[in-house]
Amino acid sequence: MGFIDAFKRWRLARRGMSSGRKRRVHAENPVALVLDRSVWIRALLYLSFLVGVSVIVLKAACDANLAEASGSGAFFGLVIAATAVAIVLSNHELVAQRNGRILLVFGGLVGHLLVVRGISFMVDVNAMPGELKFLLIPFALTPMVHAVLLGRGVGIFSTLYSALLGSLVMPKSDVLLYLTVSLVCGLVAVQSVHRVRRRVELLRAGVYSGGAALLLCVLFERIDFMPGTAEGLRIAGLSSLAALGTGIVIALLVSGMLPVLEGIFHLTTDISWLELGDLNHRLLRRMQLEAPGTFHHSLVVASLAEAAAEVVGANAAMCRVSAYFHDVGKLSKPEYFIENQSDGMENPHDPLTPTMSALIIIAHVKDGVDLAVKHKLNPRVIDVIQEHHGDSLVTYFHRRAQEQKRAELAKVEKGLENPEDLPKIDEKNFRYPGPRPRTRESGIVSLADMVESASRSLKKPTPARIRAMVEDLINSRVCDGQLDDCALTVRDLAKVKDSFCATLRSMMHTRIDYPKEDERSQLGRKSDLERRSGGPKTQTLKPVPAPAAQGGASPTVENPKS
Repeated sequence: MGFIDAFKRWRLARRGMSSGRKRRVHAENPVALVLDRSVWIRALLYLSFLVGVSVIVLKAACDANLAEASGSGAFFGLVIAATAVAIVLSNHELVAQRNGRILLVFGGLVGHLLVVRGISFMVDVNAMPGELKFLLIPFALTPMVHAVLLGRGVGIFSTLYSALLGSLVMPKSDVLLYLTVSLVCGLVAVQSVHRVRRRVELLRAGVYSGGAALLLCVLFERIDFMPGTAEGLRIAGLSSLAALGTGIVIALLVSGMLPVLEGIFHLTTDISWLELGDLNHRLLRRMQLEAPGTFHHSLVVASLAEAAAEVVGANAAMCRVSAYFHDVGKLSKPEYFIENQSDGMENPHDPLTPTMSALIIIAHVKDGVDLAVKHKLNPRVIDVIQEHHGDSLVTYFHRRAQEQKRAELAKVEKGLENPEDLPKIDEKNFRYPGPRPRTRESGIVSLADMVESASRSLKKPTPARIRAMVEDLINSRVCDGQLDDCALTVRDLAKVKDSFCATLRSMMHTRIDYPKEDERSQLGRKSDLERRSGGPKTQTLKPVPAPAAQGGASPTVENPKS
């Protein structure tokens, strides 16, 4: 198919109907898409998880010389694993719909069991103190990874089931302590990395989880700080260092593993979003120099979208980064967009027909996708670039085409034009290619882009006018069906409207009128004169001499109120 497409482009190029080059498009690998959505592979993953847990628990019982309890332990492991699968299917649909995420969650739980068994084996082989067999367990590793990559809900699920499954491979004397420490450390780590945006916060979460493990071990008398002997004190210090050090090592491991896991499972954390939002990116630097109006517009859209996303619980960091790049396609022809046209500059749309102008405006979406794919931007950012106009209408040039048609129709009625020469207006030529926004973040950026553009034409922006404008614009998008494919509810839209109004009021607030330069200089000279003369001069009323008819009457002062 690739050869046939290239041959067709070559033929069109020879006829002068094509440039011979293929526009870049963003599309997922079809093989990877099939593997990620296959029901059979999903069933195989679930079955592998159930079998893997049963085998590990059975092997742990055999190694501990508990052959009589091996069958019951394997049965309990199978039951716990089955309940884990059931909870994911019923309460975590975003995980259950993608095979990659299922592998990440259940593979992490199986890996946790293998790590626990591996630490026990390492301590036994190296004849290390028995306390280290418990203290070196990375209780918070799997919950922290799942919480950062998939959210707090999945992190709590991982905390619960790593504690339950891990207790099946621990000695009976340590089961209660393991359950307590595992649950507390996991929950502390999950809460500490909620909406984490800096890698140093991962280190802080590791310190917190290590401190929690140390405190619980002291409370359960697993670590004795008053042993009475030097050897006992050394073991207590070594145990404390192991508890704290394990938490710190967990944080360092998670920080190093995140980029790899994000690439393998096609996930993006808030840490990566903030790194992608660097304004020194090559495309953003070009926009600052070649399309400064578009760059400023993108910054304002980013502020609007981020604030609205925070209110409705969407991914605010993704909205900000996507808003930075949503109009990057305007770099191809920046002078054709009003925000980049300076005063006195001739509008390049004047000699063009409305249809041609609309095609140029619409093309900035495809040009943006082309640039984004070329510079290897995040696929979710590319989706927002492609969806932020949906299949909406380029209203200005569509109306302009209708006005020209009415003018030509008037000439036809007067006999000045041939009816066959009337231009045909097809609404499809004035609509963006789509698709419509398919995520909450894409819908929010789409609305923020529209509201910011319209707010520039608002004269005397009072709160009432801002509210009316936002209401009309968003309602028009809803009526046009542009938000039908995204998950924004009516309540979310009400919150988005309030957020947009609040942000626009803060950006478009009025200021007091400052005096002009000559007025300031006069006021300055007057205040300086008053300061030198000891204060402002007050006007006094002089005595008015009595009229001559009063013949020598004493002078009086007229009452100003009379």
